[in-house]
Amino acid sequence: MVKVTGSSNRRVSLAALIAVKRGHRPRMIYRVHKARGRRGGQRKGFTEADYARLLDDAHQQLAAPIVVVWDNLNTHISAAMTDLIAVRDWLTVFRLPPYAHELNPVEQVWSHLKRSLANLTKHNLAQLTALVKTRLRRMQYRPGLLGGFLANTRLDLTPFL
Repeated sequence: MVKVTGSSNRRVSLAALIAVKRGHRPRMIYRVHKARGRRGGQRKGFTEADYARLLDDAHQQLAAPIVVVWDNLNTHISAAMTDLIAVRDWLTVFRLPPYAHELNPVEQVWSHLKRSLANLTKHNLAQLTALVKTRLRRMQYRPGLLGGFLANTRLDLTPFL
């Protein structure tokens, strides 16, 4: 039995993308966000600005234009995100149909991560965050695994490669 207080509403939020580029192995780029609770109506998870920073970082790391295939999360389709996308001429966004999580390879990343965390207990948010980062880092260095996540979607990526 593990006793927890339940008095904290802190959590760890994650955002990731899997990038493919002709002649290169698939890469995963992720960010971890620790939320301490809402202050003044702030979101607990990633905001549009956080996603824009992730895309900017990916653009710098990949040194190429980016085509994003995105689900319909409310922050992905908001007016603020639309404005942030519009000012990035190197960014093209396509939307997945609603309720099509099987087409999103990052959903498989989360599933794999959650299975690897099953039956483990951590006593505080810092320990959980460190473990999550370690597991994600391991996935980053397994291009075969990332390629499998992409292949399992059965999306035709050849126009982008």
